[in-house]
Amino acid sequence: MLETSGLGFSYRRRGREVFERFDWSVRPGEVTMLLGPNGAGKSTLLRLLCGSLRPTRGAVLLDGDPSRAVLRQRVGWMPQDIQPARGMTAAEQVEYVAWLAGRPRRDARRAAWTAIEQVDLADQARTRASELSGGQLRRLGLAQTLAQGGSVLLLDEPTAGLDPAQALGFREVLRRLDTPGGVVVSTHQATDLASDVDRVVVLVGGAIGFEGTTDEFRRLVPVGDDVMARAYAQVLTDGRP
Repeated sequence: MLETSGLGFSYRRRGREVFERFDWSVRPGEVTMLLGPNGAGKSTLLRLLCGSLRPTRGAVLLDGDPSRAVLRQRVGWMPQDIQPARGMTAAEQVEYVAWLAGRPRRDARRAAWTAIEQVDLADQARTRASELSGGQLRRLGLAQTLAQGGSVLLLDEPTAGLDPAQALGFREVLRRLDTPGGVVVSTHQATDLASDVDRVVVLVGGAIGFEGTTDEFRRLVPVGDDVMARAYAQVLTDGRP
């Protein structure tokens, strides 16, 4: 299980803390939607969970192990901004990322092609990454994350900037994933992935303003077409606990 224990973090010494005594765990086998307005700490939390950032105090643990090396090996992180590698094809870029994550060259190549097929990018595998569309770049980013072989996936704003058709395609790919350690998808749009997640967590000012199942989240407000958005607004209005 991926979890935080007494987590504290600030970007500058004696600066304002983004998180203070923050305790939370990713539910194994579930897809969690991490909601919060811009600046709530979503991206920072994901970077802490994958070992990209070091906590100021407390710890991030995977199955009880606080090693950042273990986090980097076993937690896959997809950043919001996917950059195409200059001169590389889609397949070469995914293979390179898998190799950087510690896979032997032959294993990295095999993992890359498996991941590319999982995200429906096989037809563009030999296309230069710089020539991919926005939606294809998102799938390339997901393929990179899968090829690393992590048991937990952290996806930062994966549908940001996509048109409705591209977002739908990405959601269909996400729905097919089998990740035993769990998946966390951050977003600031309450309607994103609403029908594809098991759990909702709302970050408000670096603290958890709500955590529960999707049905529990919907029950925060009367039934309506925009129930997810109105439930989200309700949690933000209530503020941090």
